[in-house]
Amino acid sequence: MPGVPDAPASHAATVPSIKDGWFSEDEVMWPGQRMSLKVEKVLYQGRSAYQDVLVFQSTNYGRVLVLDGVIQVTERDEMAYQEMIAHIPLFAHPNPSSVLIVGGGDGGVLREVCRHACVRDITMCEIDQKVVEVSKRFLSDVTASSFSDSRLTLLFEDAAQFVKRHPNSYDVIVVDSSDPVGPAEALFTSDFYAELRKSLKPSGIICNQGECQWLHLDLIGKVLGDCGKTFATVDYAFTTIPTYPCGQIGFLLCSLSDAPNMLREPRRAIDPQMQAALRYYSPEVHRAAFVLPRFAERIVGPLRKNRGTLLPRDSIAYCAVAAASAACAYLLARRAS
Repeated sequence: MPGVPDAPASHAATVPSIKDGWFSEDEVMWPGQRMSLKVEKVLYQGRSAYQDVLVFQSTNYGRVLVLDGVIQVTERDEMAYQEMIAHIPLFAHPNPSSVLIVGGGDGGVLREVCRHACVRDITMCEIDQKVVEVSKRFLSDVTASSFSDSRLTLLFEDAAQFVKRHPNSYDVIVVDSSDPVGPAEALFTSDFYAELRKSLKPSGIICNQGECQWLHLDLIGKVLGDCGKTFATVDYAFTTIPTYPCGQIGFLLCSLSDAPNMLREPRRAIDPQMQAALRYYSPEVHRAAFVLPRFAERIVGPLRKNRGTLLPRDSIAYCAVAAASAACAYLLARRAS
């Protein structure tokens, strides 16, 4: 692809985040800890108008996409994030036909949205064209597999400005942003959520990358509180993923509908063929994702709206999800020490 030259393996010695054959994250939002992966070969190194972009082949996690020193995608565990951030809101809606993806330049969320036959129109608003170009070249058989879908309109612009021009347009909006620093900073403000609300159709749903309950409870609480002033239903879920901070990342979900158990219960049955293709999401995992460890629930619980009643049949799954998150954090902490 023009404009995306290969970076030879010898460049590993010149990448600041790679030392002695190991890549280590460098991120201000989780000081005192970092994730490291052993590098087999650097596939691409460059800089867009917005951020540093790195792709490398790791020894254990396949190909890895890194933006501004932070892991975004690994071939081994990306489905734990992509499937959950897409399918929780899509299955919580009874009939989503129009979807907006904010960010998501690696293509993983798009891949999952395209699995839903009921979706007729997909708009993807990604500010950084180079992320898409690099992903198409190096992750075409991983996440970037659906950019040719005829339902897609791909735009390269600032989503914070885009949504202001498109009121009452979308059934589901998925905000697949990086952390609230640099180009994604505007995507975590109360003003942005207010504009997203205007872009939703009646009963519409928003799902945003919701940071880590082990590290960012203050930020999570602030955003939940802001959204509670604007939306009829506000909730928080999470998934476990080894290469994200503390092995876990959350999802902030909002809806204009106040239907009982909105967001927590799938509203449509999953097609057996789709379920067979998925590696993480299921209706049971959907329900379990909303149950948090006690330390996080003390902060998040009072800010939830329209919580509904948790179903007893899911209690084992709930405990398993919470235990998996704690185990991932413990193992990563030991590795860092």
